[in-house]
Amino acid sequence: MAADASAAVASRPAPPAFARAQAVALAAELRRTTGADVRFDGGSRALYAADGSIYRQVPIGVVVPRTVEDVIATVAACSAHDAPVLMRGGGTSLAGQCCNVAVVIDCSKHLNGIVALDPQTRRARVQPGCVLDTLRDAAERYHLTFGPDPATHAHNTLGGMVGNDSCGVHSVMAGRTVDNVHTLDIVTYDGLRMTVGPTSDAEYETIVAGGGRRAEIYQALRALGDRYAALIRARYPQIPRRVSGYALDELLPENGFNVARALVGAEGSCVTVLEAELRLVESPRARSLLVLGYPDVFHAGDHVPVILEHGPIGLEGIDGLLVEFMKRKHLHPRNRALLPPGDGWLLVEFGGVDKQESDAKARRLMARLEGDGDAPAMKLFDDLREEELLWKVRESGLGATAFVPGEPDTHPGWEDAAVPPAQVGAYLRDFKALLSRYGYRAALYGHFGDGCIHCRIDFDLASTNGVATWRAFMNDAADLVVGYGGSLSGEHGDGQVRANLLPKMYGPELMQAFREFKAIWDPRQRMNPGKKIDAYPVDADLRNGPDLHLPLPATQFAYPDDAHSFGHAVNRCVGVGNCRNPRGGVMCPSYRGTRDEQYSTRGRARLLFEMIRGGPIADGFRSRAVHDALDLCLACKGCKRDCPVNVDMATYKAEFMSRHYRRRLRPRAAYAMGLIWWWSRAAAKLPRLANFLLHAPLVGRLAKGLAGIAPQRTMPRYAQETFAHWFARREAPPLPADAREVVLWPDTWNNYFHPEPLRAAVRVLEAAGCRVRLPSRSLCCQRPLYAEGMLDLARRELTRVLDTLADDLARGVAVVGLEPSCIASFRDELPQLFPGDGRARRLADNSFLLSEFLDRAHYQPPPLPRRLIVQAHCHHHASLDVEAEKRQLQKLGATVDWLDAGCCGMAGSFGFRASSHVLSQTIGEQQLLPAIRAADADTVIVANGFSCREQILQGTGRVALGFAEVLDLALREQMPETRTRGATQ
Repeated sequence: MAADASAAVASRPAPPAFARAQAVALAAELRRTTGADVRFDGGSRALYAADGSIYRQVPIGVVVPRTVEDVIATVAACSAHDAPVLMRGGGTSLAGQCCNVAVVIDCSKHLNGIVALDPQTRRARVQPGCVLDTLRDAAERYHLTFGPDPATHAHNTLGGMVGNDSCGVHSVMAGRTVDNVHTLDIVTYDGLRMTVGPTSDAEYETIVAGGGRRAEIYQALRALGDRYAALIRARYPQIPRRVSGYALDELLPENGFNVARALVGAEGSCVTVLEAELRLVESPRARSLLVLGYPDVFHAGDHVPVILEHGPIGLEGIDGLLVEFMKRKHLHPRNRALLPPGDGWLLVEFGGVDKQESDAKARRLMARLEGDGDAPAMKLFDDLREEELLWKVRESGLGATAFVPGEPDTHPGWEDAAVPPAQVGAYLRDFKALLSRYGYRAALYGHFGDGCIHCRIDFDLASTNGVATWRAFMNDAADLVVGYGGSLSGEHGDGQVRANLLPKMYGPELMQAFREFKAIWDPRQRMNPGKKIDAYPVDADLRNGPDLHLPLPATQFAYPDDAHSFGHAVNRCVGVGNCRNPRGGVMCPSYRGTRDEQYSTRGRARLLFEMIRGGPIADGFRSRAVHDALDLCLACKGCKRDCPVNVDMATYKAEFMSRHYRRRLRPRAAYAMGLIWWWSRAAAKLPRLANFLLHAPLVGRLAKGLAGIAPQRTMPRYAQETFAHWFARREAPPLPADAREVVLWPDTWNNYFHPEPLRAAVRVLEAAGCRVRLPSRSLCCQRPLYAEGMLDLARRELTRVLDTLADDLARGVAVVGLEPSCIASFRDELPQLFPGDGRARRLADNSFLLSEFLDRAHYQPPPLPRRLIVQAHCHHHASLDVEAEKRQLQKLGATVDWLDAGCCGMAGSFGFRASSHVLSQTIGEQQLLPAIRAADADTVIVANGFSCREQILQGTGRVALGFAEVLDLALREQMPETRTRGATQ
């Protein structure tokens, strides 16, 4: 259709530049007057140039304060230099309010604590960088919670929630953030610090009598509220999710002239929040999940009103296209299987004092729905694990709708409109029709109980015509929502993307009221300017706009999922920030150990994108800023699995390091550890001498110093006999002529240092009826070379691997390994390094961890009635099948405790290097090592990865067994006459 590119209203020009000389002077003053980390270098500015939105604006600089006084002094210095200020939370905003040409203040590293929590008054005081789940976990000890809980609850900050007026699943129960703020400690751009909150008439008179700037602000706010009261009452939508615009309704007398709540949702455009006092609500002791399946999402929306009559604490919706996208991306297959039949679903959660009460509420709704002619399919869950799996389906909405195979790239921009809950079904039909008129396609999901609909739409933002069409769509979409009495934003705020559409919702008079409200607080217009009110043009500073022309550098890896473009690959990050989760899963250990954005997956992706794009990082692959950020990447590959858009930072790191060090010397540790296969082949000839050189007090210390190894580390000892030598001299037991042939991969670490797991694997495979062979010559998967970016050498050696295994691969012989890093190399990196070589694909398809192979063979191990604690290797988690190992260990009849402790911190050479040893230990001490120390002496510690076992040994003194050794232990504890019967059943 024809596109109307006209804007809804006139907007201010794009953000002006801030002179570099001014920035240098400001940085000098900040370093002189604060104890904060002051970062005005190109790399730091690149890190904060984007949020979760479609925009990119490079900041003046970044300040990471250590104290509240640092924040106040930073604002004062910015005021003295006339520099704009942006207070940033978790950096996940989707409307553009978290990027600006301003001094960015990031409180998430240091100002992230709970100041006080009082269960009697149900109040908590928090610093702005406090993560929501930190507060929720603390409150749950008293059966309390902070009600609003966005999908980013594990890493978003409460300061950001105050700025955005965030909501989440349980706003049905507890309202928006604005409904749960009591007071705010704030500082204005001109330096006034005060606490604001609900204000009685007597308190107001006292403030006015005190005179000064505070009195001036309160008098202006009271006058503003009185002057526009009638319009506020008439034009503000009376819906649960009215997030767009300023909360001027909180200034009305019937709302207690609540100055704190009037600032909630201001997106940092008025004041800087130093501390928040929040309301806590009762957390239901028991919860029940009812899932309803409908023919389509529209019928699901039609049923929202009747469901709300039954008092759910959460009411979420998803459509069939979202589930289809999950199938294409292979997301959550077990979780999806739990959904009842349908093509649109509602997840309805009930709370109660016990399970009986919450189940009874759900059953009453089921009885009510069964009486209708269009009753949905219904499934009430009683398994907590299954309920968690289903909530993962809903929480994966953003990840499921970004980078879907076979679909154009999708974007936020019109992703959270809200309408009256009773109108959800009708609105969804009209909205879907509007999408079709414009040729757009989007999966629909969201907080249906509050009338808030989420989606990512396949806007074409890369062409001028596409942008014009998008602008026209935005105008029509705004008209549609306003026609339903809704809000342009129901959760994510206005920022830059929706702010210029606010006149459609509020009219010119209230727009003037908004300007006056901001001017009362920020008369110089320096608090996050160009956002929320008088915004920059909707199509200014698009991160992936028509003016973006990324170069296509020659690369080592193929990047088949990114159109063979390294630029597209590093631009995968959508800014959701799951890599900043402090626990759960693996991603991102270096962020967990430092709490620094540059060491998160998102931060590194942003740096790489800015490096490719050009801008604050001007030295390309030679960039020191990018190098330093990637140098502390453990290459754990956790992001490949845990990131909702599968950013693969380990691969990007290898690519970068390959280019960065081209024709340059590398650090000593890169040669010491990257070439470990070569060193080990030499050491195997004289293992006693090698061990003497590594472990003698003086010589060993010197050797470690020369190799760049941390002096605190104990180097593993070389075995007196390699596994390969043992295997060559052993006599194999008699096996049937038709026994299945397998090639056992003798990885470098187990072959040369700790052969027992490989010996155990031989015994287990033979017990399973297999004939075991080794490759015909010494080989290595070259994982250590990937980690160091020595990709030319890795390619050469991997060619030898393919040549050696060619006949076996052609015959379909399985290659079975013990070290997850080796098999992950074959599955992930090998096909990308050799995209046109069919042998690489065959090796990827026919290489298995021992547990995967045995699971496919339906192997039944003997019983082992022990308690096991299992640490999964990061690469196992990221690229291989952990569930296969779980099934095998379950067959033992053992009591198995799978740790969710994240990365061990060793990560091959990372934990041995002098430059990263301290961080390695910090990561290990967060969860893994304390859990191992707490285990009793009879518990068997299980870890497949050599790195994991070494970190456990050096950190706790406990010896961990590999999976093969556990199964071999079960065999050895059998009756002797049954040990070799071939335990396949």
